[in-house]
Amino acid sequence: MRTIVRVIDTGSFSEAARHLGVGQPAVSKSVAQLESRLGVRLLTRTTRGLAPTDAGRRYYTMAVRALDAADEAEAAARDAGAALTGRLRISTAISFGRLNVVPRLPAFMAAHPELDIDLVMDDRPIDLIEEGVDVALRLGPQADSALGGRVIASRRRLVVARPSYFARYGLPAHPRDLASHQAVLLLQAGIGSTWVFSRGAETAAVTLGGRLRMTANEGVREAVFAGLGLTVGSEWGYAQELATGEVHACLEDWSLPPVPLWAITPAGRQASAKSRAFIAFIERQLATPAAS
Repeated sequence: MRTIVRVIDTGSFSEAARHLGVGQPAVSKSVAQLESRLGVRLLTRTTRGLAPTDAGRRYYTMAVRALDAADEAEAAARDAGAALTGRLRISTAISFGRLNVVPRLPAFMAAHPELDIDLVMDDRPIDLIEEGVDVALRLGPQADSALGGRVIASRRRLVVARPSYFARYGLPAHPRDLASHQAVLLLQAGIGSTWVFSRGAETAAVTLGGRLRMTANEGVREAVFAGLGLTVGSEWGYAQELATGEVHACLEDWSLPPVPLWAITPAGRQASAKSRAFIAFIERQLATPAAS
């Protein structure tokens, strides 16, 4: 059971073998024996590797629950609740992980010295099961209701730029003034260039324009620091620079939708003790913005 779960998690016999510490032939044989006993195919080959069939997905969901329950029972029997062991795979976007997760990892790893961490940093919306991820930290609204998760923190969204940019092009006094500014735009699914500002009962919709567009937040940040334009960013990405004055925010009497942080676990899984411990840790750490 554990073998097929690891194969589906990694999408590869060889990767599953590496995680399990056995040879690839042993993994292939174990899966073949399981399929023969059940009388159904659990895996199929795709261009990206191995993927579960419909029967495989159903088996996987129940198997993960059974394995999680068994692990919890063993931990309780050993009274090992405070001694987390093994490996925890965490997924984050690149900028968010670099700025908000990596600096906090030393405290978490010091508290759990027998736990190893894989930090999967990628701006694309990866498949948690295919990548073998235990918990993902994702920003913004989450459309996939099949995923198990909750909001654990939130930060303001702001219009930011270098002081030198505002000195050169002027400080916007109203959201409509942004239409005449150079904006550095993020090219990602679900993120457009039109923003709706609100102030009391008043609203203002503005479409930003600019010569520079980026496919990653890291690039947007560096372009803003280079004075190439303003952008709509959040305190998740600019808190330190706002505190030091490297960037300034404008139109702060207007508000934009805040950016929530979700902690998400793979569909069909009960969050493991390791996942729950990390989620609780990061939620405590992010309860309030870091002091400057």
